[in-house]
Amino acid sequence: MTKFKDQNIEVGITPSQTVGPFFAYGLTPKGRCEWDPNGQYSWKETIGDNLITPDASGDRIRIEGTVYDGDGMPVNDAMIEIWQADSQGRYAHPRDGKALPNATFKGFGRSATDKNGVYGFETIKPGAVAGPNGKMQAPHIVVCIFSRGMLRQIYTRLYFAGETANAADPILNLVPADRRGTLIAAKESKGGQTVYRFDIRVQGGNETVFFDI
Repeated sequence: MTKFKDQNIEVGITPSQTVGPFFAYGLTPKGRCEWDPNGQYSWKETIGDNLITPDASGDRIRIEGTVYDGDGMPVNDAMIEIWQADSQGRYAHPRDGKALPNATFKGFGRSATDKNGVYGFETIKPGAVAGPNGKMQAPHIVVCIFSRGMLRQIYTRLYFAGETANAADPILNLVPADRRGTLIAAKESKGGQTVYRFDIRVQGGNETVFFDI
């Protein structure tokens, strides 16, 4: 407790804040809004769940899944961010010497979970990229999870089922063999579209492997 000088006031320690729940008005403009005549927030979304741009080449895919808490219940107010290379293994970043200056594909997206804890992205399947030591990594997507009760966001990776390169991926091989399945997205087909399902379990049984960054 702290007592202010010359004042008979005592205050406790300021409580820690978490990274959720979120102020949806600012972070997820696609959310419903009853006071808006159109039922949604009335400004253009700058970061959304559709990463595909007109110049993006490669296989178009959808990524979707459910976020579960430690009790196995869906988390309906989480936010998922992803960061990935394009289909040729190039990142939209100045440090990537392979990046094309005229490409509009940014590889970054954000999706809020719905009332059932479901999130989803429309994107391009990424190509293989080199790791810090030059060793090639299997195609993957970096996934960041923000949710209520967390003091900071948590990070994981999404790998694709059926990729032969998974067996030699230097990061995936750091994970115990019996836990690697939590990082592999299952391939499905819905209405002719390729869908990779990636459920995220933040705690509890079969918890998703997270990385300390």
